[in-house]
Amino acid sequence: MKPLARFSPFVLLCLLGGLAIFSTTMAKNPVLPLFIRSLGVPDHTVGFIAAASTVVGIIVSLPAGILSDLYGRKRVLLASVFVFASAPFLYLLVFRPWQLVAVRIYHGLATAILGPVALAAVADTFESKRGESMAWYSSATMVGRFLAPTIGGLLIFGQDFRWVYLGCGVAGVLALLLATHLPLPRQSRATATAPTLKGAWRRLRQQASYVLKHRGILMTSFVEAAQYFAFGFLEVYLPLQLATGGWKAWQIGPLFTLQVLVTALTKPIMGRLTDRLGRRTLIVSGLILGAVGLMLVSTAESYLLLTPGVGLFGLGMAAVTAATAALVTDLAQQNAYGAATGVLSSIMDVGHSAGPMLGGLLVGALGYSTAFAGVGAMLLATALIFSVASRRH
Repeated sequence: MKPLARFSPFVLLCLLGGLAIFSTTMAKNPVLPLFIRSLGVPDHTVGFIAAASTVVGIIVSLPAGILSDLYGRKRVLLASVFVFASAPFLYLLVFRPWQLVAVRIYHGLATAILGPVALAAVADTFESKRGESMAWYSSATMVGRFLAPTIGGLLIFGQDFRWVYLGCGVAGVLALLLATHLPLPRQSRATATAPTLKGAWRRLRQQASYVLKHRGILMTSFVEAAQYFAFGFLEVYLPLQLATGGWKAWQIGPLFTLQVLVTALTKPIMGRLTDRLGRRTLIVSGLILGAVGLMLVSTAESYLLLTPGVGLFGLGMAAVTAATAALVTDLAQQNAYGAATGVLSSIMDVGHSAGPMLGGLLVGALGYSTAFAGVGAMLLATALIFSVASRRH
């Protein structure tokens, strides 16, 4: 692995993140619902099994971030990437639904740990260009997220899903090899020696208390949750709305490709802007862009309106998420970057999970168009509340 020495730690981290997210995304999209159905699970309960890994993120992200503050980023990253490398092979042993639930929970540990710890590692390395650097890392993971469904779909042969999970395993093992050569300090700079178990538990409670009482960090995290609530709603109910209107799958898919591409390609630009113009300016602007995009989607019946609507939503998402991760680390103490990104990830997962669940109630009560407009109004209200509250903070 000597050739890896030519790459900077940041580039290696981006490669690692891209491979890891490629692996975990290919394990669920599009194979997971098909695999669940092949086990005899009714369609109306498929979502509960699929959501098992998301629930893990809500619970694990904050402790994972704090542990990386205490024991160093590399140790916790290695634990995460070990799960990425091992979990895919466990799918080959699944023959019952409860076994799949267990594997999904285990696999969910990987992304729950990687997200906050990788962002904290970037925050350790960069200060003046923190927003831009975090955005580049996020875009690297989006490349993996973008490629995974297409490659995963090509590896499905009828009811034989083994090749998909073998492919996931290969990507996970490559990520593990990169992680072992990542030149990050194994020990946190905040402590000269690793704390004892009792000391670690005390510090974990202190760090959790610190970030959970920090109004700025919590406020920023809830903004991210609102953004992901809207994203979760869009990715589930836009296809259903269009399918109800007679659209074919091949017509719907490119819209989501557009949204991911716009977000991935513009996020580094948004990161640079947030370093220059300020985090709060980008957050408010991004929420407004996302709201306008959803308003267009709510009235659209053709590509002429849907394309700019989805594109504006992707642009707004790039702006908001480029700024929120940088802002929580700006607000945190240096020895609490992991705790700050951990609480951001946990609250974001709550919003992402709530989008499809509460969105279903909105659609049932109001219909698709009004529900999309309502979620857009929610983003506008979030922008107004954040703008006013952040001035007082």
